[in-house]
Amino acid sequence: MSQGPTQLHSIPADLPVPTDDGAADHLSGMRLPDIELEATSGGALSLARVRSEIVVVYCYPRTGQPDVPIPAGWDAIPGARGCTPHNVAFRDQHAQLTLLGAAVFGLSTQTTDYQQEMAQRLALPYPVLSDAQFRLTDALRLPTFDFQGVRLLKRLSFVAVDGAIVHVEYPVFPPGADAGRIVNWLRDPRGAKRDA
Repeated sequence: MSQGPTQLHSIPADLPVPTDDGAADHLSGMRLPDIELEATSGGALSLARVRSEIVVVYCYPRTGQPDVPIPAGWDAIPGARGCTPHNVAFRDQHAQLTLLGAAVFGLSTQTTDYQQEMAQRLALPYPVLSDAQFRLTDALRLPTFDFQGVRLLKRLSFVAVDGAIVHVEYPVFPPGADAGRIVNWLRDPRGAKRDA
């Protein structure tokens, strides 16, 4: 059975909710490593050399494609479904994030060619980075999981200021709420609270 674009944007109501397994607890305070990754904007980019004082990165497992069936078992993995809504939410909040001084980047372990199709289809106004070789993933010890023999990032986001991670959202659920939480945190780091 094929899926249309609408199905990529929707999330079933009965998805399992991810729990905090502590796999991102170590990230706060870590410095962004100087690792160049291929970007959908062309060329390679290092998060450590981004000129913006504030860097926002959201990580997602993998996006689907229109008319390609969602793999069997994908929806049973807590937090896996919802990569298109996750990307769309950051796209829709991009203007607010920019006003707050943040440079935004998506990150997955998919290839740049695959990401290019998604970035163009969703009209993302910022680069998506490919960590297909797991260089940044391993350097930061980002949480991952395996699906059908493929290693993928667990969904999370983080804010770095002056090259150091100061805020982490993990686990992220629902995916479409992540960008709004980051905006709220940037507006008021002391007062922002996660949705229960």
